Amino acid sequence: MVRIMVVDDHEVVRFGLKSLLTRHPGWEVVAETGTVTGAIEKAAEHNPDIVVMDIRLSDGSGIDACREITQRNPQTKVIVLTSFAEDDLLFNAISAGASGYVLKQVGNDDLVRAIETILRGDALLDPSVTGQVLAKIRETTRSESFHNLTDQELRVLALIAEGRTNKEIAHTLHLGEGTVRNYVSSIFSKLQLSNRAEATAYAVRHNLDNFLGSN
Repeated sequence: MVRIMVVDDHEVVRFGLKSLLTRHPGWEVVAETGTVTGAIEKAAEHNPDIVVMDIRLSDGSGIDACREITQRNPQTKVIVLTSFAEDDLLFNAISAGASGYVLKQVGNDDLVRAIETILRGDALLDPSVTGQVLAKIRETTRSESFHNLTDQELRVLALIAEGRTNKEIAHTLHLGEGTVRNYVSSIFSKLQLSNRAEATAYAVRHNLDNFLGSN
C-alpha cells in the first residue's frame, strides 16, 4: 500500500486530491494538513511514501516543510503541486529535496502519472516549467561550471535539461540505453547531484546553453 499525505491550505483542494488519489488501487491518503507545522508533525507520525505539497501554506512555505521532511526521512518523496511557476520557487523546492514540481493546472490523469513516476524513483518537472528553464538557459551568461564533464556528458546533460528520458537521449545521440545510464550516473557524481530535477536546475543556474554555444 502506497501511503500519501496531502498538504494544502485549502480544504476543498485537499478533499479533491483525496478523492482522486484514493481511487487509485493500492493508494491510501493517511494524513492531510494545511500548515507547515502540521506537515512536519504528521509526516513524522505517519511516515508517508509520498507527500503532495503546496508551496503557499497558512503558516509559511511548503518548501521549508519539504526540506524538514526529506531531511528527517529521505525515503519520503515530495511532489510540489502549486499554482506558481516562478523559477526561484522551482529551484528552491528542488534544493529542499522535492522530487517533482507540477502545476495545479495539470489534469487528473497527468497528476496520477506524475506521482507514479516519482514512486518509481524518477524525478519530474511540469513541461511548462521545463520550458521556462530552457528559456532562462538561453538568456543567461556563460558559466565555467562544466569543465570537468566530457563533451558527450555535456550533450547528455543538455538533453536531461530538456526533459528527455534515457531512451530518448539514446535515440538522439545514437547510443545504447545502458551507455546513457552510465553517462547520467557519471554526471550526477561529478556535479554532486541526486536526480534529474537537480541536474536541470544546475544546468539553468550555471548557464549550460551559453557554455555549449561558446565551445
